[in-house]
Amino acid sequence: MNVLGIETSCDDTAAAVITDGTIIKSNIVASQSDMHKKYGGIIPEIASREHFTSLIPVVNEALEQASLTYKNIDAIAVTNGPGLAGSLLIGVNSAKGLSMSWDKPLIGINHLEGHIYSAWLEDLEPDHQAGFPLVCLIASGGHTDLVVMKDHLDYKLIGKTRDDAAGEAFDKAARVLGLGFPGGPEIQKMSEEALETVAALPRPAIKDSLDFSFSGLKTALVRKAEAEGFYPVIDNNGPSRQQTTEYSFAFQEAIVDCLVRNTVKAVSENNAKGVILGGGVAANSRLRQKMNDAMDVPVFVPRPGLCTDNGAMIGAAAFFNLQNGLPFELDMDAIPNLRMGIT
Repeated sequence: MNVLGIETSCDDTAAAVITDGTIIKSNIVASQSDMHKKYGGIIPEIASREHFTSLIPVVNEALEQASLTYKNIDAIAVTNGPGLAGSLLIGVNSAKGLSMSWDKPLIGINHLEGHIYSAWLEDLEPDHQAGFPLVCLIASGGHTDLVVMKDHLDYKLIGKTRDDAAGEAFDKAARVLGLGFPGGPEIQKMSEEALETVAALPRPAIKDSLDFSFSGLKTALVRKAEAEGFYPVIDNNGPSRQQTTEYSFAFQEAIVDCLVRNTVKAVSENNAKGVILGGGVAANSRLRQKMNDAMDVPVFVPRPGLCTDNGAMIGAAAFFNLQNGLPFELDMDAIPNLRMGIT
């Protein structure tokens, strides 16, 4: 089965052709990150306008790279939530138009479920390599969730962030440290130069819970920056390079330790046979390393390019959702706060 996966939940316009849920025939992403950098964050109106102009060229490129035409596509899948309302609407309505004009089945896919199923791409296949249940950590700019995957399409939410998502915390910390957007890759890069001389930042924990909380960690960084006089920036007197590298390391270590700690506990409490990491924060090399070091079960992490938003993960998730039939969901709506089908 060849599925065309379309993803426009935030600021990346993406389309991919996926065969049988695991084989990537093509995976095209048009990133808007350079456009949003000057604002220090994503401007929703700009993002949706860029999706409008980029989506059809990206779809055409995905078909061309796969050496296929629309006649070879068996179904179309599109992210219909969660995400930015305007961005989602461009993807959903464009997919509906393609479905009608090509006479192809159409299915809406939850963005978070897509991140989970990115672990089935390129022969990772956790169900075969480890088996169920699996603990899934979905960490991105908008979400930090712990989910037990009891079987295909069978999920239980066991932990979530109570305030900032991990990726959002990285973005805010990067602004304090005078770094660019998105913050996660910038902080990772700077932390690699650190000598680890500054005091550790706190590791927030919520008693008797697998939930996360990162707002206090962000505040702790702000207070340190204020005490050392480089935040807020006055007369261009920002942090020195050493301060930037040291606090980048300290902040990254705190985020990673919180994510690993709760995931280890989730594996133990649910007798999980493996761990899946998904979402943009899963591209962080320090998280990948420390998660692998801490686990005595297999850890399945897509390569970094499949952790960030992409159409391949939507096509993969769609394949497993389409096993029970090929719907024409032309009445589908974009749902910015869409919840995954969890118990």
